[in-house]
Amino acid sequence: MTTNLNIRWSTALLLLAFPVFAQQSDNNKEEEAEKERLTDSIAIAEAEVEQLVLKKVVLPGEEGVMGTSGKKGYLLEDHAEAAKYDSLWLKELSENASYYNEIQETVINLDTLDPAYKAVDTETLKERLARLNEKTPFNVEYNPSLENVINSFLLRKRGLMERMLTSSQFYFPMFEQALDKYNIPLEIKYLAIIESALNPRAKSRVGATGLWQFMYGTGKMYDLDVSSYVDERSDPIQSTEAACQYLSKLYDIFGDWDLALAAYNSGPGNVNKAIRRSGGQKNYWNLRSHLPRETAGYVPAFLATMYIFEYADEHKLQIKKADRPYFETDTVHVKQMITFDQISELVGVSQEDLKTLNPSYKLNIIPKIEGKTHVLRLPKWAVGKFVNNEPAIYAHVEKELAQREKPLPQLVQAEERIRYKVRSGDYLGRIAERYGVGVSQIKRWNGLRSNNIRVGQRLTIYPRKPVTTATPTASNNSASTSNAKTHVVQKGDSLWTISKKYPGITIDNLKKWNRLSSNNLIPGTRLKLCECSS
Repeated sequence: MTTNLNIRWSTALLLLAFPVFAQQSDNNKEEEAEKERLTDSIAIAEAEVEQLVLKKVVLPGEEGVMGTSGKKGYLLEDHAEAAKYDSLWLKELSENASYYNEIQETVINLDTLDPAYKAVDTETLKERLARLNEKTPFNVEYNPSLENVINSFLLRKRGLMERMLTSSQFYFPMFEQALDKYNIPLEIKYLAIIESALNPRAKSRVGATGLWQFMYGTGKMYDLDVSSYVDERSDPIQSTEAACQYLSKLYDIFGDWDLALAAYNSGPGNVNKAIRRSGGQKNYWNLRSHLPRETAGYVPAFLATMYIFEYADEHKLQIKKADRPYFETDTVHVKQMITFDQISELVGVSQEDLKTLNPSYKLNIIPKIEGKTHVLRLPKWAVGKFVNNEPAIYAHVEKELAQREKPLPQLVQAEERIRYKVRSGDYLGRIAERYGVGVSQIKRWNGLRSNNIRVGQRLTIYPRKPVTTATPTASNNSASTSNAKTHVVQKGDSLWTISKKYPGITIDNLKKWNRLSSNNLIPGTRLKLCECSS
């Protein structure tokens, strides 16, 4: 297929829905049709690709829609058997969401069994762990705690482990390629199971998000964009790249992969404290009792998962083998805001499949933002329909959006980093709540060893909550900008409503600066908004 559309898209055979792309050259138009069929070493065999069938396409309510070539729009149909595999595997991926909570509860409340109940004999386990230890840089050594975790997983979490074995066929090849690029042990791929149960949209109770469970601030440090529309922490490719960079940095700090894993979970500060409390010990198992509860179960769960994956056959775990654990997708650079329900209606891909292929779009809307490029990933059979009818699709979308009563959510972009000046009455908990981050994160970003801060001290913060400059409702009697030094009390005002109009100002600030002994206010009173004389 030849097209003159100004769209940058690359033909890809996608491993696990997110593969390595074979780039299409723009220099030789005569080769484009052949390059749509390009595959790399992991691609579908050439024999599977049959002649594609062209079919006319008509948008809803439109007759004879024209493509950019002046011809009728066409839909490229996929190989029938391949399309069946795609549908089945997309279903497998979408069902992973329900397993996230189970894996998290397992790690936090690491279940152990009575030693009398064993899925594997102790001597056999020792031999297998020794063999595993020989081929990995992790300290895979036998100890009773690890044995109990392995037995617990095999007996009580067998179904969960079988599910992860099946789903791993999608993601592991992509993980392995990225890990190899950064010279990181390939066994780190098992970490994504412990983190997210291989669910790109997983979100923890404290806000960690995606396959690799990045907190907001850590994600920003590694260029993962977060706005009200987009969360790149849920993008499998981008988040895997960021995870590799972060893990490499942690290994540079500790020089030990077990400790790097512990630091990935609880932060470098907690690992350093555990080292101090243990009298300088650096073996994970000697530090374990000094680590937070969740981290104490984190590395054993990782090692147990590694063992189970390596010896799945010996334990007769049931795996759904993928006849073709990848499927063809393509990407289109979106030029205008469009919603998943519109895409589904126009190109015939279900919204559930769109969510699976595009997990970083939080509201199921692909925005149009100046200076940003956003990509829509589709099964390859649907791309032809979108590309050939692009102008008509955007016209249809624009018309439909104009007719909607409710406006779409407006973009709110949180600042990448702010420098916060500590005010009187501030403490770390209050500052953390204001910006949607954790106290431990503020301490880590600023090298703080205690919770003590002083007035005037400047703190670096990577806020999770959008930071905007509030502008109070203008009136003849009150300040109309956030730089105002006073506020004239209006009828209906309270200290709480006034504090909300001015970012960084609290009720305690207002009472202190204006020497108020109660919360009662009189209309017309002029309140100071700073510790100043005016």
